[in-house]
Amino acid sequence: MFHAAIRPCVRKRSKAASVGGPKHSVKFKEVRLYLVERKMGSSRRSFLTQLARSKGFIVDDHLSDEITHVVSEDSRASSLWAWLKGCGLTNLSKMQVLHISWFTDSMRVGSPAAVENRHLIQDTPPALQEGSAPALAPAPAPAPAASVSQYACQRRTSTDNKNKILTDAFEVLAEYYELSELQSSCLVFRRAASVLKSLPWTVQCIEATQGLPCLGDHTKAIMEEILQSGHSFDVERILSSERYQTLKLFTSMFGVGPKTAEKWYRRGLRSFSDIVAEPSVQLNPMQQSGFLHYGDISRVVTKAEAQALGNIIDQAVRLITSDGVIALTGGFRRGKEVGHDVDFIVTTHEVGKEGCVLRHIIDSFKKQGILLYCDYQASTFHVSKLPCKSFEAMDYYPKCFLILRLEASQVDGGLGCAEGDNRGWRAVRVDLVSPPMDRYAFALLGWTGSTQFDRDLRRFARKERRMILDNHTLYDKTKGRFLTARSEEDIFAHLGLEYVEPWQRNA
Repeated sequence: MFHAAIRPCVRKRSKAASVGGPKHSVKFKEVRLYLVERKMGSSRRSFLTQLARSKGFIVDDHLSDEITHVVSEDSRASSLWAWLKGCGLTNLSKMQVLHISWFTDSMRVGSPAAVENRHLIQDTPPALQEGSAPALAPAPAPAPAASVSQYACQRRTSTDNKNKILTDAFEVLAEYYELSELQSSCLVFRRAASVLKSLPWTVQCIEATQGLPCLGDHTKAIMEEILQSGHSFDVERILSSERYQTLKLFTSMFGVGPKTAEKWYRRGLRSFSDIVAEPSVQLNPMQQSGFLHYGDISRVVTKAEAQALGNIIDQAVRLITSDGVIALTGGFRRGKEVGHDVDFIVTTHEVGKEGCVLRHIIDSFKKQGILLYCDYQASTFHVSKLPCKSFEAMDYYPKCFLILRLEASQVDGGLGCAEGDNRGWRAVRVDLVSPPMDRYAFALLGWTGSTQFDRDLRRFARKERRMILDNHTLYDKTKGRFLTARSEEDIFAHLGLEYVEPWQRNA
């Protein structure tokens, strides 16, 4: 029976039971968690309890009416709800009963994640309990694994990820190898995560992945461990390691890459306060601005905030030229609701004037008093440099990396401010790039992403079509000539690919 593995049900909560273990400051007083031990196990429950408390969550050791979120690793609704109803709770109807994926999402962002339908463990109606006929038609069978392409550009991937518990684990591993500058190992997990994100069905057993591309022995072993026990010891080891946490913290700052983060770590630095106190560390202007505005630019940017920034840029462009072109790119163009910065293509139909457009926009921001930081890079574009064979190389167009002041009054619905922040404005990271109009389609494709979609699109062009694609052009090696494109659709047509809409490129 379900209740036999969980003890006890309801007790009066004592102060000692709520605190338990090391003292941690409470950041989220309105949220009180209870982790169900069944399937999770006592040692893992203890580990996750300490992890949550270290991030400012309240986690009670005993179930009571004060609990707001019940988290279970066992998603069998009928047995879980039967146990909960037998615990004598008077407040059960107001509690959120959630799958462990909600807890994982919350730990990743460091605050209570928004509850989505995929997180909920719904109370099973009588008509759907075991032994009863289902009220709904059975879900369609998964598509054959053999039909899944090895190239992300031949898969359609929306933001609706059916395998988040698996892809989250792979992305931790990919980030760990990227921070360690082991690019080949990083790519293994990036490609595996990309394949799983594209599946319109949830992987429930390792046998279902037979024939899927980009899944090797290592990735399958991790998947099997997660499917059987709900977690991966490799991922938990990485998440709890001091080196990973420190490098992740340092690289979260604007202007700090893996090499600089590793150098600071090797010096024994472990926090931002250590960096500030270390006289031998000389921060460049970008890093200084990153420190100064870290509280703002480390928080997510909402779609409403991105649209408000687009309006500001549009107004600046209209003062300069009547034929300006502005396009919101990156994750927001792919249908995401939040991001960490905002990317725009800003250009003009006047050939050779694109660099001037950016400089005039920067001057406009200065006059408005909203420019908090600017790194302008002039164009280095020349046809003799094409095509660029390195995927990771930055394109040659004029561009600027900015931090802008965004007022709450400019945002529909107001700012998504941190708790207790009543300034009425926030700092936001904004990148602008300005390609000439005859290169616009290539720049739009590249800056829309995702990174893995772009990487596989270029790999497909090289291996399957003997072409070289970058943010500037498409070169046909067989014919020895460059191919022109007025739109993204033209580029896909040159490659012999079906057009993939931006919202389907979330690889």
